[in-house]
Parts: sequence; C-alpha cells; structure tokens
Amino acid sequence: MGLVNGFVLYIVLWWVVFFMALPFGVQSDEEAGQDTLAGTVSSAPVKPMLRLKVIITTVVAATVWGGIWWALDSGLISIY
Repeated sequence: MGLVNGFVLYIVLWWVVFFMALPFGVQSDEEAGQDTLAGTVSSAPVKPMLRLKVIITTVVAATVWGGIWWALDSGLISIY
C-alpha cells in the first residue's frame, strides 16, 4: 500500500467510525428533562461530547487501519 493510498484509506475509515460514534451517549433536552431554549430544536443534543468522540474515533480508526495494513503487507489479502 502506497503512502497516498494509506492516507486516503485512513481518512475514509476515520469518517466512517466518526459517523458511527456520533449517536452514542447523546440526550436531547426532552430526554434529559430540561426545558428547550428558544431558537433551538428539541432534538438537539445537550452534551454531544465531540472531543471525546474525536479521540476515540482516531484510536479506533488507527487500529482498524493498522489491521488492514498488516493484512495487506503479510499477503493475507491481495488487492493487485
């Protein structure tokens, strides 16, 4: 796997894992038992925890990318 291919694969994996992690642990105003502020949607998350999700996404995507790189490098999977 070349440098550009590896980078593109990592970016795609990162976004896929990030979108999978977004719904975990979020609560709307209604679910949290709070009043909805004027001008906000009632389904907006109270605490989205984006910083934590970015860190977790980076670690998980790097682990998955490393496994794919190992499988390609060891000859377990061949794309050519």
